[in-house]
Amino acid sequence: MKNSQLSTINSQLSKGPLWHKSFAFALRVVKLAKYLQDEKKEFVLSRQVLRSGTAIGALVREAEHAESKADFAHKMNIALKEANETLYWLELLCQAQYITEPSYESIRADSEELVKLLVSIVKTTKATIRAK
Repeated sequence: MKNSQLSTINSQLSKGPLWHKSFAFALRVVKLAKYLQDEKKEFVLSRQVLRSGTAIGALVREAEHAESKADFAHKMNIALKEANETLYWLELLCQAQYITEPSYESIRADSEELVKLLVSIVKTTKATIRAK
């Protein structure tokens, strides 16, 4: 891939919707983990959701400086896996009654939106790689 193509991808990602949504989601997850630890005295699941929920945005940021389209796709695919894992922890927290159903539905919707964005990015990027 040409450096100009990679620069175009990186500039579109930087400060775009995924960039902002993944950061906002990470902030929500940090606040959720703090609530779980301070109010519910739950430390194991809160750390799991904290790790996976904040990794999404970190991987999106890391992908901004990918070395190639394949590297970009790989980082986005890992972010997708983290988003999917976060959905698991959120559902478990809800079913274990650590968070209320309305709280779960709200954060789940944000997480699923990230999954959809990441699926689209991964599919599109992989398709452009195969098209070469």
